[in-house]
Amino acid sequence: MRTPVTAPSQGELERQNGFMEKIAEINRKKDRKPRFFINTFGCQMNAHDSEKLDGMLRKMGYEPCADEKEADFVLYNTCCVRENAENKVYGNLGFLKHAKKENPDMKIALCGCMMQQPTVIETIRKKYRHVDIVFGTFNIYKLPELIMTNIESSSPVFDIWDNYADIVEDLPTVRKFKYKASVNIMFGCNNFCSYCIVPYVRGRERSRRPGDILSEIRALAADGVKEVMLLGQNVNSYGRGLDEDIDFAGLLRMVNEIDGIERIRFMTSHPKDLSDRLISAMAECDKVCGHIHLPFQAGSNEILKRMNRRYTKEQYLGLVDRIRTAMPDIAITTDIIVGFPGETAADVDETIDVVKKARFNGAFTFIYSKRTGTPAAEMPNMVSEQDAKANFNRLLDAVNPIVEELNQKKVGNTYKVLVDGVSSDPALVTGRTDDNTLVHFKGCRELIGDIVDVKITDSKIFYLIGELQ
Repeated sequence: MRTPVTAPSQGELERQNGFMEKIAEINRKKDRKPRFFINTFGCQMNAHDSEKLDGMLRKMGYEPCADEKEADFVLYNTCCVRENAENKVYGNLGFLKHAKKENPDMKIALCGCMMQQPTVIETIRKKYRHVDIVFGTFNIYKLPELIMTNIESSSPVFDIWDNYADIVEDLPTVRKFKYKASVNIMFGCNNFCSYCIVPYVRGRERSRRPGDILSEIRALAADGVKEVMLLGQNVNSYGRGLDEDIDFAGLLRMVNEIDGIERIRFMTSHPKDLSDRLISAMAECDKVCGHIHLPFQAGSNEILKRMNRRYTKEQYLGLVDRIRTAMPDIAITTDIIVGFPGETAADVDETIDVVKKARFNGAFTFIYSKRTGTPAAEMPNMVSEQDAKANFNRLLDAVNPIVEELNQKKVGNTYKVLVDGVSSDPALVTGRTDDNTLVHFKGCRELIGDIVDVKITDSKIFYLIGELQ
């Protein structure tokens, strides 16, 4: 049964804090601190949600561990954009059934987009009865209450909402990185692309108030954060529905004024409503990075219409031209789907034509994955796996040489790089340029979190090699 949605009171955070304190008291009486493990599937929105779940669990007296077999509380934050992600969750749950037999006190929780699908909930109830807590995308702040309910009832707890009730601010959060952070500016999506399950599992668009966003970013800057990633399913829609006169371009300008923040990124922008105001703001704000992710998905106008993307090939290319006129050095990356129902070889030719004209700095390329519950799943003329793979390879043959050529042009130049971590080769560290290109270079771990000058000495298709200056 799905919980009817009622708006949380203004004291919802205090209420959940009360549950956190009660659970922390229970955990303090145990022989040792209970351990937790979070496995996050999917997008950066999920990753940021997991940072909040991590923060709440620590406040409740749990400590993190690196191996789920050793955990007392296992939480999967799930994704349903592709079937492969769902299959991984089911496979892991099968493994946890055996782990729970060895540790009967282990608690298993599931949340995220996958849990918003009624068919999934039915499967969990029937086949995975060892799961203790299930909740969705709209009520992650209720984790403490759900844990307390499970403790008191000794029964599985299912709490799935159909939509947002409210946005609860100031949840405890544990960031993965000290020097960079993600910040939700809005939730949900109103676009209903015919292949996409996200609007059904994330709900309609809801923007956070600019004051709350700016307060969060100021606090992050005071804590040493240099780079923020502003997150939304379509950031271009930010501000709609608020009682304040604000749009995404205006928000960018406000964030640009915050002391301590050196880099501003955002994703994702939908081509249908990327305004000239936003292009001007990007060009004029010195902290906004020279990179935009602008999914075009397909080059055929007929396929774009079936996808419900609400722009044409010509409009997309015109938008790319306007962006590059304002910012000649900007890097543009994209998403592309091959094998959409009814797509022909000629349609893929149109997609390849966009690739050659737009000259993307990178592309996330996918073979269409049928998602039950979306309009595309019911469309006729599904493309065979053989044809989809052949056209996918043709697409890669067009994308990769352009990416390689653009990277090659950077050899000999010096760029500012925010160092992210140690590479797979321990003698190297890795980081990203302003335009989001990955760079590996010789350096020590102490550089992590610093913005340093790196001269590019060699290029590969997907990354650069450099030397510290």
